[in-house]
Amino acid sequence: MRTRTNIEFRNLTKNFGAVHAVSDVSFTVEPGRVTGFLGPNGAGKTTSLRMLLGLVRPTSGTATFGGIEYRNLERPLATVGTALEASSFNPGRTARNHLAVYAIAAGIARKRVGEVLELTGIAEAADRRVGGYSLGMRQRLGLAFALLGDPEVLVLDEPINGLDPEGIRWIRGLLQQLAAEGRTVLVSSHLLSEVQQTVERVVIVSHGRIVYEGTLDALESAATAIVDAPDRDALRTALEAAQLVVTETDAGLVVSAASADIGAIAQRAGVPLSLLHAQRAGLEDVFLQLVGPGTGVGA
Repeated sequence: MRTRTNIEFRNLTKNFGAVHAVSDVSFTVEPGRVTGFLGPNGAGKTTSLRMLLGLVRPTSGTATFGGIEYRNLERPLATVGTALEASSFNPGRTARNHLAVYAIAAGIARKRVGEVLELTGIAEAADRRVGGYSLGMRQRLGLAFALLGDPEVLVLDEPINGLDPEGIRWIRGLLQQLAAEGRTVLVSSHLLSEVQQTVERVVIVSHGRIVYEGTLDALESAATAIVDAPDRDALRTALEAAQLVVTETDAGLVVSAASADIGAIAQRAGVPLSLLHAQRAGLEDVFLQLVGPGTGVGA
């Protein structure tokens, strides 16, 4: 029977000097489902994943697999399969040789190399040098490496990037199959549209902080409103003090909350309103409202 291993982020924080890349991030990724880790470029996703995998040291907090840090795992490749960068392969090696090197180092049976090459659809190109691979083929090779140790957990950063429509459909089915086998699957993306047909639960980050955690159905039904006041700065201060996500537009402030709650906050703060209008938005609109305008730079 497959071991069921959670991914656990607890108060994870990373500062690069004065830049707060990740701020107090806490959530758990459960086995048996595909969880999306979403946010625009520069939101803190890749930095969080690199801390999870021991590539970056946190300023504070922890990121573990079943309570164990990556560096302390007894059999890392059998516990966690990772694919963070599709281009991080020696271009002069063949895909088969690339995987064989890691299999030998980890004590994995050589036949597993052929199995993952078949599983990811690149067996026919396995003896070509990786330098001649397209981005989509490198993505498949990255996934083959992630699956090499038949891991309990998969951590994939932008796995759909570079795939054609057929490849996107294939990877969606594969990830759902792997989750159905009891594995823990965490997939990061900066586009909700790329993963919404794959994931069951999402964690959305913006500017290094979690702005939503839950199901896609709940996200789509999340209440939002547009509100404004003669003193917009005072209104924004009051709303943010109430821990609400606020996005400024030309028409007013878009707030992820029910209009009645927004009105009550403004009243308590003594801020008269000039506009308060409940909105019904689609899933992508709600996502964009949560993460705000602009994408920043970095990961």
